[in-house]
Amino acid sequence: MNLRYLALAPALILIVAACSSAGSTASPSGAAASPSPAAPASSVAQRIEVKLTDALRMEPAEMTVKAGQPVTFVVTNSGAIQHEFYLGDEAAQTEHEKEMMSSGGMAMDEPDGIVLKPGETKELTHTFPMAGASLAGCHETAHYAGGMKAAITVTE
Repeated sequence: MNLRYLALAPALILIVAACSSAGSTASPSGAAASPSPAAPASSVAQRIEVKLTDALRMEPAEMTVKAGQPVTFVVTNSGAIQHEFYLGDEAAQTEHEKEMMSSGGMAMDEPDGIVLKPGETKELTHTFPMAGASLAGCHETAHYAGGMKAAITVTE
């Protein structure tokens, strides 16, 4: 009787293996398989870690990204005061500075910017549509004028 069970073991192993992988997206190599064709490399988000300091600096002060490729900025406020990380060209920065001044410096998270309390880390994903120059800036009162900005070069 034990031999009969032993003879069924390979079939049972195959059945269990088939059932356990029915909902899986793992490929034979063990890596997760994509349910759709591979996305073009340009759609893979670039990650850039940015530190905001109370010395009114953004580190790094210069960044390079590709047009059309999502970029996830992982932004950390390493200071003891609130900071902002706002993306846009010089005109957008100037307009945002005016908005901040007219609202009494009331910053809030929005599609192109995030506000970070001391010690906080947030992510902001943005796709720059075309090559050129852009900026990241902090528009808390007097921060941008004090030099709290970073140059972003957008390449083809």
